[in-house]
Amino acid sequence: MSAEGGTKAIIAALLANTGIAVSKFVAFVFTGSSSMIAESVHSVADAGNQALLLLGGKRAKRGRTQQHQFGYGRERYFYAFVVAVVLFTIGAMFSLYEGYHKISHPEAIKAPEWAFGVLTAAIIMEIISFRTAIVESNRVRGDQSWWTFIRRAKAPELPVVLLEDLGALVGLFFAMFGVTMAVVTGNGVWDGVGTVGIGVLLAVIAVILAVETKSLLIGEGADPEIERGITEAVESVEQVERLVHMRTQYMGPEELLVAAKIAVSHDDTAADVARGIDAAEAKIREFCPEAKLIYLEPALSEPSVEPAGTGVPEPAESPETNLEKTGSEPPASS
Repeated sequence: MSAEGGTKAIIAALLANTGIAVSKFVAFVFTGSSSMIAESVHSVADAGNQALLLLGGKRAKRGRTQQHQFGYGRERYFYAFVVAVVLFTIGAMFSLYEGYHKISHPEAIKAPEWAFGVLTAAIIMEIISFRTAIVESNRVRGDQSWWTFIRRAKAPELPVVLLEDLGALVGLFFAMFGVTMAVVTGNGVWDGVGTVGIGVLLAVIAVILAVETKSLLIGEGADPEIERGITEAVESVEQVERLVHMRTQYMGPEELLVAAKIAVSHDDTAADVARGIDAAEAKIREFCPEAKLIYLEPALSEPSVEPAGTGVPEPAESPETNLEKTGSEPPASS
């Protein structure tokens, strides 16, 4: 994901949510609707979340230090996780409490025209913000489904904004439903029902965001197709006989760490091995430009041995050949 596209979607959502939060609060003052105050808090939380995402993006650009030698790229994951916590604790919990209070002590909605006007305007603004997030996401989503894109995206900003905008839009319809039913029936309980619906929706979105950003924060490897491409790139180098094993991890949305052991011929000189490693690194970066940290360890490929009584040469067994068969690393020596 381009940082520019994510920033554009975040700013669009921030502007929309700030304006919507003010208008919803004004509507609450005139109507006394719990759905309106819940939506006001929802929009305030969303605006705060977008500010956190912008802060995380800025802090992630800091250079490497002695204490943080791989840089600060994961700050974007940390602030995305904080967004999920804020959405749950402030947005969802407040809405659930307010909805319970209104169901237990229903009140008639005053001046409902304020609520309908503000909700209609908010829906229009949220649609514009949501459309911006969709357009920016489509630039990098490719042929992935939306759910796959949200699950597998290594840059957290667009998935976060997409889910927040979707939640905000659906929440507005919940609020519209609650206010409309309260006005039509004269029963303020419906206002509380709409508020509870908003709270449940926010809780679900917050849990999804928390699970996905937690995985990124702990450290995710490259997708299988990227690892296959890296393997093919390494093994296409003349001096490399095969890739023994490899580990990958994203140190930030645009910085992939690649660590691998490669088998080289026992007849190669040190200069041949060095040229092979340089060529393999170049091939990896050509295939995957985000692979900015590459560490390749050479291992000698054992010469063939001849089993007794057959006359047919056969590769000698070694930890590396066992690894290729089992798909796991050789046990560490004690």
